Amino acid sequence: MYKIRTYNSLAAKGLDRFSPGKYQVGPEVSDADALMLRSQKLHDESIDKSVIAAARAGAGVNNIPVDDYAGRGIVVFNTPGANANAVKELVAAALLLGSRDIFGGMSYVQTLGDVEDSAQMHKLLEANKKRFAGSEIAGLTLGVVGLGAIGAMVANMALEMGMKVAGFDPAISIESAWRLSSRVQKVNSLQALVSVSDFVTLHVPAIPATHGLINQDILARFKPGARLLNFARDEIVDLPAVIASLDSGRLSAYISDFPRPELLGRKNVLLLPHIGASTSEAEENCAMMAADQLMDFLENGNIRNSVNYPDTQMARNGGYRITFCNENVPKVLGHVLTVLADHNLNVIDMVNLSRGDFAYSIIDVENEPGAGVMRAIDSEEHVIRARLLPPS
Repeated sequence: MYKIRTYNSLAAKGLDRFSPGKYQVGPEVSDADALMLRSQKLHDESIDKSVIAAARAGAGVNNIPVDDYAGRGIVVFNTPGANANAVKELVAAALLLGSRDIFGGMSYVQTLGDVEDSAQMHKLLEANKKRFAGSEIAGLTLGVVGLGAIGAMVANMALEMGMKVAGFDPAISIESAWRLSSRVQKVNSLQALVSVSDFVTLHVPAIPATHGLINQDILARFKPGARLLNFARDEIVDLPAVIASLDSGRLSAYISDFPRPELLGRKNVLLLPHIGASTSEAEENCAMMAADQLMDFLENGNIRNSVNYPDTQMARNGGYRITFCNENVPKVLGHVLTVLADHNLNVIDMVNLSRGDFAYSIIDVENEPGAGVMRAIDSEEHVIRARLLPPS
């Protein structure tokens, strides 16, 4: 029986995908094979030595020690795209809130509680509504930084709302490129994008390369009066630089899903309580996707949507399946194949892929490898962890 330790409140639709006869799932599970979580911070968490996988029901994995887990042979999964529609819809709301003083108008109406006469209220509303006038977003340019699952959906949505769209992503995948409308203008640099955009929206992961991406130098290139939307991660913006840009008028508004004390009370800032993916549909999609990825890995050794090991899948072709994680150095695969040959094990099929400092292999063999075979593979230099899976 496979054991899954859960953290946080995970959608029942995801947890229900684990068969009770094959999986034990819950927050008190010990000697777990895998972890499944949302926002639980695992950097200082002591986990069982038996853990071989961790699945985050969401896209960001800054709450997981990804590199440390890779070195221990723990595959970390996320669920890119599962919450994309929820974030896209909130960005649509942010565009409208940023172009028209909807929030100010709604707040003003609530100050009229002492007005009992409808005619008097109508008179006050007519006299004051110009205070909350704004502009339409149709015809304005939205600059999208990051054209992954969310960024592509935001770009396409903005086009349907009548906006012009410019996009920048030096690492755009083929899959994302197919999703993206041909009407999106691709620019070659962040500086070029922000200089032509009335709105700039961020959709990149929080990794070392993106920390402080929106800094003083970039903000100086923004189109005067532009508005910045951050529904990606707090770390992507240099907050003091953003505040200085708001004070100077270079930025006319900052709309973020990541409140900070320094931003409270500012009329040119709209803050939301990190609700980008907080819809029941998104939570269910993330939990189901995370569960499916864990099951495929535990039962078949396949890796899909990992952030620290290469995506590696191979159909079951009969026979026994050996998988192993290793440091990405020469001759490791050759040494493992020599072990199999020395034990007269015929290879049916195999796949070997690498990602950065680590690699992963799936090998199907005709006959059951004995315990000595697996010990020999495990003891090979640079092999981190090896597994034997029975025929499906």
